[in-house]
Amino acid sequence: MRIRYSRWDGSQDPFGPDIHAADLLEEMSEDLLTGLGAEGALSRMLRRGMQGRFTGLDALRSRLREARRRQHEALDLQGPLEEIRRHLDGILERERTTLSFKAEDDARLREAFLDALPPDVPGQIRELSGYRFADPQGQQDFDDLMEYLREQVMGAHFRNMAQGLKGLATEDLARFRDMLAELNSMIEARDRSEPLDFDGFMDRCGDFFPENPRSLDELLAGMARRMAAMSRLLASLTPEQRAELQALSEQILADMDLAFEVDRLGANLAGLFPEMGWGEPEPADGEGAMPLSATVDVMERLHDFEDLDRALRGDYAGASLEDVDEEALGRALDEEAVSDLRRLKAVERALEKAGLLTRREGHLEVTPKGARKLGERALVRVFEQLRRDREGIHEARDAGGLAEPTGSTRPWRFGDAGQIAVQRTVFNAVVRGGVGDRVRLQPDDFELIEAEQRTEAATALLLDLSFSMPLRGHFVHAKRMALALHALIEGRYPHDRLYMIGFSDYARRMEPRDLTAAGWERVYGTNMQHAFNLAGRLLSQHPRATRQVIMVTDGEPTAHLEGERSAFSWPPVAKTIRLTLAEAIRLARAGVTLNVFMLEDSPGLVRFMERLARLTSGRIFLMDDREIGEFIVRDYVTRRAG
Repeated sequence: MRIRYSRWDGSQDPFGPDIHAADLLEEMSEDLLTGLGAEGALSRMLRRGMQGRFTGLDALRSRLREARRRQHEALDLQGPLEEIRRHLDGILERERTTLSFKAEDDARLREAFLDALPPDVPGQIRELSGYRFADPQGQQDFDDLMEYLREQVMGAHFRNMAQGLKGLATEDLARFRDMLAELNSMIEARDRSEPLDFDGFMDRCGDFFPENPRSLDELLAGMARRMAAMSRLLASLTPEQRAELQALSEQILADMDLAFEVDRLGANLAGLFPEMGWGEPEPADGEGAMPLSATVDVMERLHDFEDLDRALRGDYAGASLEDVDEEALGRALDEEAVSDLRRLKAVERALEKAGLLTRREGHLEVTPKGARKLGERALVRVFEQLRRDREGIHEARDAGGLAEPTGSTRPWRFGDAGQIAVQRTVFNAVVRGGVGDRVRLQPDDFELIEAEQRTEAATALLLDLSFSMPLRGHFVHAKRMALALHALIEGRYPHDRLYMIGFSDYARRMEPRDLTAAGWERVYGTNMQHAFNLAGRLLSQHPRATRQVIMVTDGEPTAHLEGERSAFSWPPVAKTIRLTLAEAIRLARAGVTLNVFMLEDSPGLVRFMERLARLTSGRIFLMDDREIGEFIVRDYVTRRAG
């Protein structure tokens, strides 16, 4: 097996060949049909992920919380000073031991000097900087300690900047100082809206930045994260510890002739990036003593955790996954987490690229194509269930009604299907080629017999949208059935006609994608009268077709039209019942078959449906909502095959 690796450039498919946009939409289908809408359904899928395919935001946040907990347990704020103090105490103890074996007056003077050293580490280092150790190894250890302190202080302020900060020669330090001065000047020049030469700066000083920042903002942001972490470390210490560490840092930087430019840079960066939590304390009581630079590393990671968690949580205005910093996530966790994030970022793009979702005026919506895809998936599930039940499915030989010739022909166009008009096609070839030549057909010669497709079956699907449907848990199954029926008719019987009508206080036409809209209707009223009336007007356009009404409801009629307004009453009044039955009878007399599927068996609903069945010779079914899609699809196919 061959495996190829390459740097991520945005062109790779983060999902691979085993997952498609339709799979993503199907994963969202339950939430879409519940009424969360495309935005809410997408958000929920991104949070929970897709089992076996990619990790969700909740899992990433859980990993971040665990990583933060481990960092907190390892963070000992006293560690850096205690480490330096132990080193210094060892050096001083060695020097005192050496002096104790010497009888010279100079040795006693040295002992008195050591006894008079200040108690704090910065004061001791300041005094010992000019001291000549009697013990050669002690002198070497002190020089090594000073070099180590310079490395730690520089690392605490400038992570991953100067390659080989340890052991920088005097000329290198001067160049480093000049780089800081130039950087400060660039920041201040930009504040004055003056032109900048960032490329020239990188040509001169790029070796100090191994991360190779692509812009001034990227460079400054990296430096600001580090210096802000150092400021948070200082703020987290006790006043005594803070004063000691700050004095030590200032002393080391002053010895390196960098103190002024570092202070200037810190002030400039704090003004540019105030959101980085400068000077905010970080409580910690861990037991993992670490060097100064490593402690600042932890402080920086802890702040990264906070920023990442906030971006992944996305509970602020205008939140987007693009806000999540991939580099910071990689530093906080690993490359696997970055890969998961890239998959999540690609979800919406994949759905929009496939034409299943679209953004309209800033709102995410399911497209007609997306609604069709949901219906196809729902239909596949219904067929799978029917196969498991060993019912079998009738495969229609013809797609819908037969085509009736009109007596005329028309030119063939690429992609057209139909019966070839042979005489007209040959005639065109002869006219084009001339008399006496062999007849050779070309694409432009072909003509088709023009035919008018006849609708064979027309169905009005009446879907109860009243508040009781989602309240009782019927909504998802009813919507899924409607989408499956639409997919069945559009795919297998394209010359049949399906009208979707939703009704609550009023009835109105619906499109498949309306079933995926956010929310549900918090209105009172089950206006079957209006729904029957609208169905009758639509079905009257197909007098030669087999016509039927399929109504799915969980309640008896509680509203009717009075003029153009809906009149609601609970319990139902006689007028509502009378007007509703009158519309149903009018449908039956016009030759329309009524099929009503009840999802509840309340006494009032049962009584009404019994009267409806007697007056219209309609079919009434009491159904478990989980089986309604299977039953209606099977019934439609069976009746069309009969």
